[in-house]
Amino acid sequence: MILGDYNNLPILRFTSVGVYLGDDDGDVLLPQKLVKDDWEEGTVVSVFLYRDSEDRLIATTLHPRVTVDRFGYLKVNQVNNFGAFLDWGIEKDLMVPYREQRYKLVEGEEVLVYLYLDEFTDRLVATTKFKKFYSTETSDVVLNAPVDIIIDDETDLGIKVIVDDRFAGLIYHQDYNKRLLKGEITTGYVYNIREDGKLDVRLEPEGYGKIEPLSEELFALIQKRGGILHLHDKSSPEEIKRQVGMSKKNFKKALGNLYKQKWVEIEKDAVRSLKSIN
Repeated sequence: MILGDYNNLPILRFTSVGVYLGDDDGDVLLPQKLVKDDWEEGTVVSVFLYRDSEDRLIATTLHPRVTVDRFGYLKVNQVNNFGAFLDWGIEKDLMVPYREQRYKLVEGEEVLVYLYLDEFTDRLVATTKFKKFYSTETSDVVLNAPVDIIIDDETDLGIKVIVDDRFAGLIYHQDYNKRLLKGEITTGYVYNIREDGKLDVRLEPEGYGKIEPLSEELFALIQKRGGILHLHDKSSPEEIKRQVGMSKKNFKKALGNLYKQKWVEIEKDAVRSLKSIN
């Protein structure tokens, strides 16, 4: 049985306080209020395992907002002499001991934490000091493939992100043009692996939405003309030169790039914009 994660366990027996689930590792109680009427002995139930306030192993069918060896963005419910206690979606709050806090957490704030199993106490512990849990083994990272990213703090260079719950990453300021909120989960694309194992990430795959300077010049002109340009790839060199100041060769190159990136559509006798300049 895996503490801090989901387990598929069969029902061993029914009692007045709930059902006991188990496998070769032993058994664990699922409280009565979470038991369904149509269950019977042998029914396999998906449960999350954690320790209750008396340090007993217990099961729940509720879904926590973070599981072991993963990151979560959670709200601080309470702070006392032992540490901060976070709402993670199940009955017992998740503790962040003071020794695991980068700064003193306060009630009501939301904080990014990593959940790990302390091998000495066999307890689940949340920490905001999660740099030590980042992996630098990047041999299986595929460039320009989609990855899950969690938005972290903003820095002078850009916004720090957590990649696939394993790696430290960064989105440089010039690589995003929308507001990114701390704790937000979205998709990114790794385009560079640094020597220290950190990853450079963009929000779009390489080449998406990128146009060469000549294409950018042509697109700006199309926008200036109200989003439509009465030219096409069969127009005469003279007409192209008169309207956009380019040779036909450069015009076709720029137009082809815009079309490939789906910035424009080419009609029978015109080019029409499909998007606006940000």
